[in-house]
Amino acid sequence: MNPHTESPFTMNWITALEHEARTLLEELDAHPEARRLFDGSIDKDRYVHYLLQTFHYARWTTPLLAEAGRRMKRLGLHPQLGELLLQKAAEERGHERWLLADLRNLGWPAGRVERQTPTPAVAAYVAWNRFTSRCGRPEAFLGTAYVLEYLSVHRATQSVERMLAANTIPNIRKAVTFLKAHGTADEGHVEELTSLLGPLRDREEQAALLLSARTTRVLYLGLFVEAHGDTAPVS
Repeated sequence: MNPHTESPFTMNWITALEHEARTLLEELDAHPEARRLFDGSIDKDRYVHYLLQTFHYARWTTPLLAEAGRRMKRLGLHPQLGELLLQKAAEERGHERWLLADLRNLGWPAGRVERQTPTPAVAAYVAWNRFTSRCGRPEAFLGTAYVLEYLSVHRATQSVERMLAANTIPNIRKAVTFLKAHGTADEGHVEELTSLLGPLRDREEQAALLLSARTTRVLYLGLFVEAHGDTAPVS
């Protein structure tokens, strides 16, 4: 059976969640544009594109996490997970400003950044998390958080170190705030999520978290320039 389609309930559920995150790493490592970020050979236009698309989802992270947390508490669902969502909303507050600062140091003022259009994948990512927060199962957002934080732990610091070593992007040392902060902060977050999500036994809850993790995995590749597409953002 293809491991990507194997039923999550044939294995330990938290192992299935980690499987989604590990699969994203494998897919990104095989993606030419993502690989350029990870090995430090990315050029300025491609890096700007990545930061722009990251901004377009990060700006929604805090309000949607907070909405999901408040809704869980209002519905009387897993108070501990509701509090975790609210905690994460607070932790993520202002991270879009790091991206604006990084982009400003690459010659992109805030107004220009905000005029850019998110890729279809990024728009779908925001729409999916808006749906789960407002209408679906709000705890599902933690599946998204797990995948993104797992990715940060395993690739963010490496990417920063290699871009700085390559030093091919002008002013790069002042344009890695977002990646550097997430690489150092998210290791403890992954452990915390594993500890809190592992005991969940309701299969519908597990399925909701796994679906959100898988949706994030599939859509995340859309942050990067297509291998044969345009490499420069629209000005």
